[in-house]
Amino acid sequence: MKISYREAMRLALQEALAADPRVFLMGEDVGRYGGSYAVSKGLLEQFGPERVRDTPLSELGFVGAGIGAALGGMRPIVEVMTVNFSLLALDAIVNTAAALRHMSGGQLSVPLVIRMATGAGRQIAAQHSHSLENWYAHVPGLRVLAPATVADARGMLAPALADPDPVVIFEHAQLYNLEDELPADWGGDIAHAAVRRSGTQLSLITYGGNLPKALQAAQTLADEGISVEVLDLRVLRPLDLSGITASVRKTRRAVVVDEGWKTGSLAGEIMATIMENCFYDLDAPVVRVCSQEVPIPYAKHLEDAALPQVPGIVRAVKEVLNV
Repeated sequence: MKISYREAMRLALQEALAADPRVFLMGEDVGRYGGSYAVSKGLLEQFGPERVRDTPLSELGFVGAGIGAALGGMRPIVEVMTVNFSLLALDAIVNTAAALRHMSGGQLSVPLVIRMATGAGRQIAAQHSHSLENWYAHVPGLRVLAPATVADARGMLAPALADPDPVVIFEHAQLYNLEDELPADWGGDIAHAAVRRSGTQLSLITYGGNLPKALQAAQTLADEGISVEVLDLRVLRPLDLSGITASVRKTRRAVVVDEGWKTGSLAGEIMATIMENCFYDLDAPVVRVCSQEVPIPYAKHLEDAALPQVPGIVRAVKEVLNV
């Protein structure tokens, strides 16, 4: 039976709350409202207000409270409504949660999970639509995850909660309605990239909400006789260097698809990683497909034009293959 990405994430939360009394969920509207994206619907009734806590509209305040709870031995899951709003809590995340193990000489750990929606495509304009995963992937002390499949939505939370250091999970809002079969081996790998489609002529490297677009582009190209491998990064920090290099050394060409802006992008970091490790394996320069360098527009046709889309990915692949 197929389940949605949203339902898979809810099952993961439900299982975590049931399995460990130290786990609790808190954030804006996670309780009575059931979550801004309905991920936590029903959990308040099942676990009560001590375990599923609605918070004031103060990201710095409740993320800071989550850090304190983690230091005190709890296993908090903090939900931030959207990545744009997480900027209000950057001090707590970057200067405290990510740094305390280092600054305490290993005496303190912060086993905190921060979940947040990311990405565009829903016509909710610039203050709710950006993809800032790279801002967090830049920071030592954090593990950064981007589940893009139903299986990863189901499986990544438990190992994230078991990590002694803070983990940030980015859930692309366009994926919540995605439906797929939940495989028997949905278990949680939070260390490795995953080949979602095998190919021989080029590696299409992406993550999060762009994975369905990359797979659609790969199928379009396959219909024209072009074999493309699709690599889902899944883990944005630390990057799976061996997974990236293995794919690129196999296909000898690469296109990176990233919903972030090109300047200072995660795509740029991946390209540099490929050049540092696979330069003599490449048969063509690496190309990237990123969002246009504008705040995400509200109007549907402008929003679509600002984001990576399947035709643009197909064009980039053909450019690299010179076909």
